Amino acid sequence: MRARPTQGLLRLLDRYAAGPDVGDAVRAAAGVTKAHRDVGLERLPAGDTAELLLLTAAVRDAGLAPRVELIVPVDVLGPSAAETAVDRALEGGLGVALEGLPGPVTALAVRFPAARVVVPAAEPGAEERCRLLASAAVRLVQGRGTPAARAFVRCLNVLMSGDGRPAVAATDPRLVAIAGERAAWNDRPPESWEHVMPYGVRTDEQQRLTAAGYRVRVTVPWGPGAAAAPLRRLAGRP
Repeated sequence: MRARPTQGLLRLLDRYAAGPDVGDAVRAAAGVTKAHRDVGLERLPAGDTAELLLLTAAVRDAGLAPRVELIVPVDVLGPSAAETAVDRALEGGLGVALEGLPGPVTALAVRFPAARVVVPAAEPGAEERCRLLASAAVRLVQGRGTPAARAFVRCLNVLMSGDGRPAVAATDPRLVAIAGERAAWNDRPPESWEHVMPYGVRTDEQQRLTAAGYRVRVTVPWGPGAAAAPLRRLAGRP
């Protein structure tokens, strides 16, 4: 017989992830928006197009669409399914963030210029990719270690000086502060960019940034595999 998670562990998982069902994701999103933050919803495990379509409809029906961005794993779904998910989400008034290998993501971003492209700062060619996307919407994601942090700042300089819509996915206090500095140097108004932080992580900083007038988006993992996300984070793994 499989052991049940302890009550303490369940409370911990609830803090860092939504539950396995579409309804759980919508409830978590509603809670985030009540705190005056936007939402990014990520289904785990990735790859269930039908669930993404159900989620899109549920978010729309709950009146949350303008505040929610759907994370679409392009190379996991495949080109055709990813295109369907993106098209349905945009049609329903949600935003989308395209995640995956540069080739498939770029091809889909060309078809859907309103979509946001996720760029991990630590990946090879990230700075050049940011230059090509400097007039588009990009979510720049921090990596681990000093080389990744330096790459993140170089990419950030490119995006903040462009005329696109950067989203800065970082929890490192130094990188969060640098993002604010670069935005100020480039005379960027608060509505032209946003901070992105994980659900339940650095909530005091999320509150401070929101109170200071910054846009903050909270990424919420949900789905049957969502419980593994906080466990990986606690173990120090991406």
